[in-house]
Amino acid sequence: MLAGMRIQMLAVRTLRQPLAKTLRQPLSRSLQLPWSCGRLDARRNFSLLNNRLQFSTSRLLFTEEKNDKKEKLQSGSQKQGQEEQSGKDKKPSGPNGNGSPTFGDWLLYSFGFTVLFSLISSVSSLEMSDPLTFQEFQTKYLEKGLVQKIEVINNSFVRAELISTENPRYVTFTIGSVAFFEGEIDRVQDKLGIPLNERIPVTYERRSSIFSYLIPFIPTLILIGGTLYIINQIRKKRGGSGGSGGPLDQIMNVGKSKAKLFNQETDIKVQFKDVAGCDEAKEEIMEFVSFLKNPKRYEKLGAKIPRGAILSGPPGTGKTLMAKATAGEAGVPFLSVSGSEFVEMFVGVGASRVRDLFKTARKMAPCIIFIDEIDAIGGAREKNSMRSNDEKEATLNQLLVEMDGFDSSDHVVVLAGTNRPDMLDKALMRPGRFDRHIVLDKPDLEGRKAIYKIHLSPLKLEFPVSDVFAGKLAALTPGFSGADIANCCNEAALIAARHDADFVELKHFESAIERVIVGLEQRSRVLSPEEKKTVAYHEAGHAICGWYLKYADPLLKVSIIPRGQAALGYAQYLPDDQYLTSQEQFTHRMIMALGGRVSEELNFDDITTGAADDLQKVTRMANAMILKLGMSKKLGTIVFEPKDTNMQVHKPYSEETWELIDAEVHRVIDDAHTRCKNLLTEKIKEVEKVAEELLTKEVLTREDMIRLIGPRPFEEKNEAFKKYLDPDTKQQ
Repeated sequence: MLAGMRIQMLAVRTLRQPLAKTLRQPLSRSLQLPWSCGRLDARRNFSLLNNRLQFSTSRLLFTEEKNDKKEKLQSGSQKQGQEEQSGKDKKPSGPNGNGSPTFGDWLLYSFGFTVLFSLISSVSSLEMSDPLTFQEFQTKYLEKGLVQKIEVINNSFVRAELISTENPRYVTFTIGSVAFFEGEIDRVQDKLGIPLNERIPVTYERRSSIFSYLIPFIPTLILIGGTLYIINQIRKKRGGSGGSGGPLDQIMNVGKSKAKLFNQETDIKVQFKDVAGCDEAKEEIMEFVSFLKNPKRYEKLGAKIPRGAILSGPPGTGKTLMAKATAGEAGVPFLSVSGSEFVEMFVGVGASRVRDLFKTARKMAPCIIFIDEIDAIGGAREKNSMRSNDEKEATLNQLLVEMDGFDSSDHVVVLAGTNRPDMLDKALMRPGRFDRHIVLDKPDLEGRKAIYKIHLSPLKLEFPVSDVFAGKLAALTPGFSGADIANCCNEAALIAARHDADFVELKHFESAIERVIVGLEQRSRVLSPEEKKTVAYHEAGHAICGWYLKYADPLLKVSIIPRGQAALGYAQYLPDDQYLTSQEQFTHRMIMALGGRVSEELNFDDITTGAADDLQKVTRMANAMILKLGMSKKLGTIVFEPKDTNMQVHKPYSEETWELIDAEVHRVIDDAHTRCKNLLTEKIKEVEKVAEELLTKEVLTREDMIRLIGPRPFEEKNEAFKKYLDPDTKQQ
């Protein structure tokens, strides 16, 4: 009982502080309760206190509302003068700006106080006024015949009513077992000789606290409280007036488009002059810009402005850069959005954002919309698929309607970028929606050269950027995309800064190219003498095969310095920009790839795992020759490649055909292995020379190879090599 009284006294003291004077008098009176009385009187007093608190709070709210109305009437004529007097130094200190809580705040406070006192009362109802042990109760009261009535509550608490004495009228204690308690009561009464008809009556009662009734309402109360909290936060942010940006506004604007409007004067600094290596694609995009800048030039001839274009190609080829250049050159509003921004967890949000995007674009027409990674929402819809994504399909359907629905005279052009045009829905790709399909492929030698000129211009070089230097770097990086070239130039500058160089030189670019291709040099990875010798003979086998094969790519460098995660050595070649590959060229590439494994077989008693990547390349080439390219006389000109579908339930050939395919793949690889073994057996001395030199120098260049084993017996057919890297013609 005393513990419950302390909790309630503390709660009352806490509540008294923020309440107004109207609440103080009832509180002071309620505190003068006879706390020393029994439990029943205490419960009555607590109920009285709770009722007084609620009545006082209600009276306070009424008084507060009345005062607010009075203040509004009084401040009507003085409002303008008070605002001028306060000026900029006035800072509201409360939610309503005058330092006092609002009506809603008092409502929340009173609700919380009521719940708090209900919980305290329920807890105190279970506490005992004067806790005793059963032995004390038996000795002091039961054996002396002072007990008039016994009440067992919830089979665990006992309240005994005493015969009128100077002691408290009720005593309470806990019991562990009802049966044991009844037995003890009967035993004592038998000992006292009390007749059965005069024995102490024992009643049983089961009670539930207020808290048990409140438990089902807790989720509802939490929801209501959370809603009131959000509304209160919105009111605080808005200062009691209009505004936006709160949580409620974010919920209401979930269907709005997230497209970003670019300001070509401040946001976009890329122009078409900064785009190189894709001249044909740039011309197509520049024509779109011309359409929007001068539409009458085309409309007077009856031409219609194309409604859209798909920019497709491998990663890093400049699709997004082309869109940025379009935004910088167009001179019209440019809206940019990612395809993934249309997809949300809420159903219907994607379609709503598509509608809002095109609605905004029509208001700004002439306008350009750029959707990056459109395959996130434009993927092909599948028939009889076990997968389902109604939200994604609804977004795609809305996009189809918007692109085919707006009038061509609106002068709204849609550009979209993707790495996987084959995954897009056919309805999206048809003329009338995306009229043009612009492919940005990896640049050729001249394209790489033009890209290098752009990225070399901000670097501090020892000499001005020349066609020869840019061409040399372009020749060293076959297959590089625009993003790879930009990364290579940046890596070269970082390497030069790491070595405290005054200029970025050719050696820095060569190191950067090697890092991009095969990874960072790992000189801390120390190999044992046996491993180093194995790697040297392995790389020497590759180098000799490439040196004496007609269709092999020119060798530039061979090294046994570990690089990256797994490469213990590597050989750098210079492949040509060719678009057709013959069967003999495939065979020579397979022989060169097997050179490392065959060299280990010829020079050591055992083989290692160093040829794992080479064997994978050989297997892929052999499978491509047989399954895709029809380079097998037994199988003929038939393609056996399985279709790339999500659910493949059968193979497009029989088991007998599969056995024949397997035999042909083995035949091609075995033939390449035999030819490689014959070549390296014939050139075993050259292999030893190159391997021993690698063990000494660790890195060999083309000039070192010519010095050791003489020039290649074939004329170089690589135009890039002959123009920029041949020792007789190369220059700075």
